[in-house]
Amino acid sequence: MHVEDVNGAPAECWSPEDVFNAFERNEIVLIDVRTPQEFAFEHIEGVLLAPLATFSPANLPTQDGKRIVFHCGSGMRSRKVLEACAAAGMTPLAHLDGGFAAWKTAGLPYIATDPATGGIRRVARAA
Repeated sequence: MHVEDVNGAPAECWSPEDVFNAFERNEIVLIDVRTPQEFAFEHIEGVLLAPLATFSPANLPTQDGKRIVFHCGSGMRSRKVLEACAAAGMTPLAHLDGGFAAWKTAGLPYIATDPATGGIRRVARAA
C-alpha cells in the first residue's frame, strides 16, 4: 500500500492482494463505483455497488470498525470518489490501486456472467 494526496487528504492505495486479504478477514467494506451494467457483467463477490454517476458521500455507511475501500475498472473513477469524500471531510480514504483490472490480473476470484447461458460463473482464484 502507498499513500497519495487527494485534495489535501491522505488516500491509501491498496494492492489487489491487500484488498483481497482484508476483505476475506471481514475488515473492510468494498464498494464498486462502476456502472450497474459493468457490475452485472462481472464483479467481486460480496461488494456493494454505488455508481459514480449517483455517488454521494452522505449515503455511505459509517466507518466504525471497518475501513471503506472503493474500486472501479482502472482506479480513475474511484479516485474521483476519493476526491468527493475528501471534499466532504471524510477520512480515512482508500481505494484499490489499478481497480478491477488489477484484481483480475492478480488472479483473484470474481463473479462473471456466462455468455453462453447468461447465468453466473464464479472465476476461481488462480493457482
